[in-house]
Amino acid sequence: MSELAPFVRRWGISFASLVGGLLTLFVFRRELSHVRWVVGYVLLLWLLFALITQVRRTLESSEKRAARLLVTGVDYTIQSLYHGILLFLLPAYWASTTLTSRNVMFFAVLAGLALLATFDPWFRAIVHPRPWAGGVFFFVCVFGALDVALPLVGFPPRYALMVSAWAGVIALVPALCLAWRWPWRWSVGVSALAAFMVAWLAYAGRAWLPPVPLSLASHVLAWNVGTIESLEPVTRAIKAADLRARGLVAYTAVYAPAGLKQGIRHVWQREGEVIDDVSLSPVHGGRREGFRTFSRKTAFPENVIGRWSVDVVTDSGQLIGRFRFRVIP
Repeated sequence: MSELAPFVRRWGISFASLVGGLLTLFVFRRELSHVRWVVGYVLLLWLLFALITQVRRTLESSEKRAARLLVTGVDYTIQSLYHGILLFLLPAYWASTTLTSRNVMFFAVLAGLALLATFDPWFRAIVHPRPWAGGVFFFVCVFGALDVALPLVGFPPRYALMVSAWAGVIALVPALCLAWRWPWRWSVGVSALAAFMVAWLAYAGRAWLPPVPLSLASHVLAWNVGTIESLEPVTRAIKAADLRARGLVAYTAVYAPAGLKQGIRHVWQREGEVIDDVSLSPVHGGRREGFRTFSRKTAFPENVIGRWSVDVVTDSGQLIGRFRFRVIP
């Protein structure tokens, strides 16, 4: 037991936090209504981040033990806020991420940061000595939380990600002011310019970002017969002759929060080449089972054999979901 005690003291809280975090993921899996709490977490995080940034050097150089304990306590609180915000974001981004696309990379970043924030020894060793790493944590938390929250009040995802990126950079002004030792006026001006550039980069790279909180609730690929009440789903590889004779219909249901109106498209592709790009009726949010829509495909190129996919994308190009099928001779 004496040999186990140091391990428990060093890692015990971290493993308890990991278990609690995993339980939290199940509780908050689809509870986007709790986003108001996360926005409150972000505001508290910003206040503590700005405060400790300004007074850290003074407190750390103080000979008073209480001052150093205050720094440690604020740092741990900030880490806990990072952990809580990231745990809330993971289910929302997981629902909106397509694992076979490049937007899975951002989800992987969130998951990695959440894991790092869970284990105190790792966080202290990696983040505390590197102020820029703390800035990355801070920016990702602010950006991710606002990117989820803004569409819940009607912002289309394309604008939400730009505003979120802009706000994430502006919120770093206290840290940048201290790091560069510039007057506040200069720091705010330079940060505002950088914020607009980052917002533009976020929009330019929107294909790498999941369109939270939109998600593909369900999808069915069926033969072009009957109605949605009498579907004949495709359950196996499709023969080329059957494809030409019968045609296909892609039915999708897209989840969106109440009040959000979002244009979407179905992009039919063969071996990665776009064959058809179909604009659909805009999604109207609020339906728990998702907003239903479909596209029909009856005209095909000369060579149809190969791997096909139907991408469900926003009108700005963010991937909501993808499903695949195969055509054989």
